[in-house]
Amino acid sequence: MTASLRSVITLLRIPQWVKNFFLFAPLVFSQHLFDASYVWPSIQAFFVFCLISSLVYVINDIADREIDRLHPVKKARPLAAGELRVPTAIVVAVALLLGAVLIAKDMDPRFLLVAGVYLVMNVAYSFWLKHVSLLEVFLVAAGFMLRVVAGAYAIDAHVSHWLILCTLFVSLFLAFSKRRGELVLSLQTEGYVGRSSLKHYGREMIDQIMTITAAGMAISYALYTVSERTVRMFGTENLIFTTVFVLFGIFRYLVLIRQRETEDNPVRLLLSDGVMMVNVLLWFLLCVAIIYFEDIKSWML
Repeated sequence: MTASLRSVITLLRIPQWVKNFFLFAPLVFSQHLFDASYVWPSIQAFFVFCLISSLVYVINDIADREIDRLHPVKKARPLAAGELRVPTAIVVAVALLLGAVLIAKDMDPRFLLVAGVYLVMNVAYSFWLKHVSLLEVFLVAAGFMLRVVAGAYAIDAHVSHWLILCTLFVSLFLAFSKRRGELVLSLQTEGYVGRSSLKHYGREMIDQIMTITAAGMAISYALYTVSERTVRMFGTENLIFTTVFVLFGIFRYLVLIRQRETEDNPVRLLLSDGVMMVNVLLWFLLCVAIIYFEDIKSWML
């Protein structure tokens, strides 16, 4: 692999595509996980958002290349490091946009609208809105909620309001943990002050907000599992047992961010911890078992 191709692949930030797995939530919880006619549109939606999110990262790297050169980690990004020139990045961005349009052209118009809103919102975020404290964090959270809604529109499924609310708390929790890492890093790195919105945050304030969002996440998920519509749809109250994995995941994540004070990348934090990965896998498998397999439902009653 040539150095330039490697730089282009790095520019796409493929590990960040993990965030787009939120699009599969409606597929799993609408009981269509094993129905190919629903799985394919969900996969299409996933790749559309992968291309769009990479497009947003390219635009963001173009806009922030000067600031990134002062960051102890981001200075290694292709544009900040001078491995790629801006015209090359623009060509990559255009190719990503065309690829997304090509995949999405025959999809549900509502999905296209949500994808368009996601793109416009994130472009505005990259150039202007990320400098507005608190609003910028809520826009990050909105991106996750749009993913869930887009996943539902892609397969014409209904999404529980509790699931949307849970997604809001999850995304706010992760976004503020990222700001916490950035704040600590800016305090410990000479010559790096971080994004302008950081000056409005304090570590104590962020810790308090993370406690609130963690509680909201746990409560909203627990209420979703026992809501009348959920019990009626799945024919069981046993989904409540999956809450233990959600609570463990929250506590484990809080432990990790205390151990890695300057870690400002939630995806890297999650993917680098084997315990967290096993916990997520067990949560997913138990959800699938309870939702899709009648024998397990009756055994747990």
